[in-house]
Amino acid sequence: MTTKKRLSQKEREFFALVTQAIVANPFADERVEIDLKLSGLSPGVSRSERITKLAEEVNARIKFLEKEGVVHLDHFSLEDRKLAENIFLFAFYLQLIDKFDILIQEQIKAGDTPLKVPFAQGALTFLLAKGFSAEVALRYFALGYQVRRAFFFIDHSLVGRSPSMKELRRNLWNNVFTYNLLFYDQHLWNRMEDFSTLILGETGAGKGNAAKAIGRSGFIPFNEKKQCFVESFTQSFLAINLSQFPESLIESELFGHKRGAFTGAVEDYKGVFARCSPYGAIFLDEIGDIAIPGQIKLLQVLQERVFSQVGSHQKIRFNGRVIAATNRSIDEIRNRGIFRDDFFYRLCSDIIKVPPLRQRLEEDPKELDDLLAFTVERIVGNPSPELTGMMREVIDKNLGKQYPWPGNVRELEQCVRRILLKRNYEGDYKSTTPDLCSQLKEGVEAGNLDAQSLLAGYCFLLYQRHGTFEEVARRAKLDRRTVKKYVEEGENHQRQKEKILITS
Repeated sequence: MTTKKRLSQKEREFFALVTQAIVANPFADERVEIDLKLSGLSPGVSRSERITKLAEEVNARIKFLEKEGVVHLDHFSLEDRKLAENIFLFAFYLQLIDKFDILIQEQIKAGDTPLKVPFAQGALTFLLAKGFSAEVALRYFALGYQVRRAFFFIDHSLVGRSPSMKELRRNLWNNVFTYNLLFYDQHLWNRMEDFSTLILGETGAGKGNAAKAIGRSGFIPFNEKKQCFVESFTQSFLAINLSQFPESLIESELFGHKRGAFTGAVEDYKGVFARCSPYGAIFLDEIGDIAIPGQIKLLQVLQERVFSQVGSHQKIRFNGRVIAATNRSIDEIRNRGIFRDDFFYRLCSDIIKVPPLRQRLEEDPKELDDLLAFTVERIVGNPSPELTGMMREVIDKNLGKQYPWPGNVRELEQCVRRILLKRNYEGDYKSTTPDLCSQLKEGVEAGNLDAQSLLAGYCFLLYQRHGTFEEVARRAKLDRRTVKKYVEEGENHQRQKEKILITS
């Protein structure tokens, strides 16, 4: 009987650290620390350098095992077999990262027709040679593609260095793979349709991008015979904005209808639930605008996983995930009865909050530079530090550092376009809540505004626009200390007004 390989203490520690890397959320600081330990690099290196060195270290361990004649899972002792399996899978994934990234970008261009995967057979052969069964190898190849898609869409579409954006990316990853990728692999890789998600955030904050990152990251099996995945991830995400339909048509848009079901139904129509792929997700935007009857019908689908078209009694199976979003706060949803309790509890397997842009910039002002660079590159097709610098110059001059960005990231995108067209953007001060200019004007006209409140409000408006106490002092012809006092007073007054509006 052949002696089984027993890992040395050092080997076992390294293999165990690899397992921790697999489990850890790639958007968490913990994963960076593990990668640095495995690679032997110092903090501060780029992600690409870290991954390259990590792959070298893992492959070096595998080559050492091969020199010992240990090339198969059956060559390991029972207690070390799982650790060996994990390091083989990790090496397998690391060698596919660049190829998966190219495939993702090519698939985006190709659209809904699944592309051939020329490197699939070589990847599967690697796992088969290590002792994985054909069925398991196919599943891990599909899982590797899913992991890379999730990372790609979360990392590329949700830019920002602020703590709240880092937290958002961590939460999105956990929404797709749970808190532990190995747990997901063991229990839930083919059962995630039962986990619905509610995304909260202000209008324009990026809820759609967050939903799309989840919806395009589902598990899609690989068809070995056709050498492609069974469907393109580009068709796995369907979105519908419920606020744009009258209540009488929402049921038809969601579930479809049969010809003659109501006046105007001249032919059969498939709603989004019928069109949704079993490997995909439906995004119900502005779910807070749906009336109670619609909530009841959605609740039935979430609980029973079946629905019927309007005008039909035939039951249709729904296998996708449901992602919903609203710009209403959780307190408003719960305290004002926006949702039925049973609907709310069934919808919120997970609640994810997308932070407003003003919060992100308060946490880290440099995030504005990241967003400007990202938006400029997306619009003009390539990075342009020169254009990004020009954007920042116009924004600092016209809006100041305290501009609240009431339209959030969506407003910032339009700001970039406006500056590209006119080299100017004056902001959307009419959308700020509350409108301080109107309040000051009304107070002056009514004759009930004291001089201190008027000065405080005026200084605060100047500070929002120009961003420095010195510039406000120059324009208001006041000393800097007085200006600082009035700005802080105006800011406190404004926050109190916002609280009153939010809670009223």
